[in-house]
Amino acid sequence: MIKIYNKNDRNSTFIIAEIGINHNGSIDIAKKLIDGAIFAKADAVKFQKRTVEKVYTKEELDRPRDSPWGTTNREQKLGLEFGKKEYDEIDRYCKEKGMEWFASAWDIDSQKFLQQYDLKHNKIASAMLTHKKLLKMVADEKKYTFISTGMSNLKEIKKAVKIFRDAGCPFELMHCNSTYPMKDEEANLRIIPFLREKFKCKVGYSGHEVGLITSCAAVALGATSVERHITLDRAMYGSDQAASVEVMGFHRLVVNIRAIESALGDGVKVVTPKEEEIKKKLRRIV
Repeated sequence: MIKIYNKNDRNSTFIIAEIGINHNGSIDIAKKLIDGAIFAKADAVKFQKRTVEKVYTKEELDRPRDSPWGTTNREQKLGLEFGKKEYDEIDRYCKEKGMEWFASAWDIDSQKFLQQYDLKHNKIASAMLTHKKLLKMVADEKKYTFISTGMSNLKEIKKAVKIFRDAGCPFELMHCNSTYPMKDEEANLRIIPFLREKFKCKVGYSGHEVGLITSCAAVALGATSVERHITLDRAMYGSDQAASVEVMGFHRLVVNIRAIESALGDGVKVVTPKEEEIKKKLRRIV
C-alpha cells in the first residue's frame, strides 16, 4: 500500500505552487502569487535563485533578446532575478501570511544565499541534477529535499540518490518532463511507481503540462508531492507562463487532489457500514 506524504501527518500530497520567475521581477506580482497560492490552499510556494553571471556563459548572456528590460539575454536574466531586498520581503510576507516558501538554487553562491533564511525544504532543479558539488552542499544541510529528474537518465539519478543517502539527508524524487509546455502523451506517468520501486523512496511529480488532469493522474499513481507553476495570467510575459496554472485553476487542482486522496482510501477491502444496510436489501443468497 502506498504511503502518501504530507507536511503535517505525512498522509497527503505536498502541493507546491512554483512561482519561479513568473513574478517578472516585481515584488508586487510575487506577493499576489503568494496570496493566490494561499487562496488555492497550496502547502508551499517556491522560487528560483541564480547568480546570472555564473549560471550562464558570456556568449549566452550577450545574445540579442528583446524583453521589458532591454535587448540582450543578460538584461532579461538580470531583470527577472530577485536579490536580498526582495527575498527579505518574501520571507517577511510569507511569515506574516503563514505560508511556507523555499527555492531551488542554480549555483553554489545562490545556495549560500538561501542559507540565511530559515527554510524547511530544499529543491534540486532538473537542470542541476548532475551538479555534484551543489548536490553535496544541499545534502549536507540535512533538509528534506525535492529532486526533480527531468532530462536525466537512471545512471544520473542513481548518482544523485547516492549523494543524499551518503549524507543522511531525507529526500524525494520528482518525476518530470522538462518541456514547456509538455504534451500529455509525453508525461509517462508510469515512471512514478517505477522510480519508487527502483530507488525505494518517495516520488512526486513536477508538471509542465497545460491543464490539470495529468497532475491528478500522478496522484492516483502514488505521487507524494505535486509541483506546478502558478501565474496570474498565462498570457503574461515569460517562458514559463504557458506551462503555468492560473490561481482559480490552481485552487481546482488542489480540490481535485484532495478528492483523489479521499477516494484512494487505505487499500483494505471491507464491507462498509453503509454497504451492510444495502446488503440486507440486495443480497439474495447467503
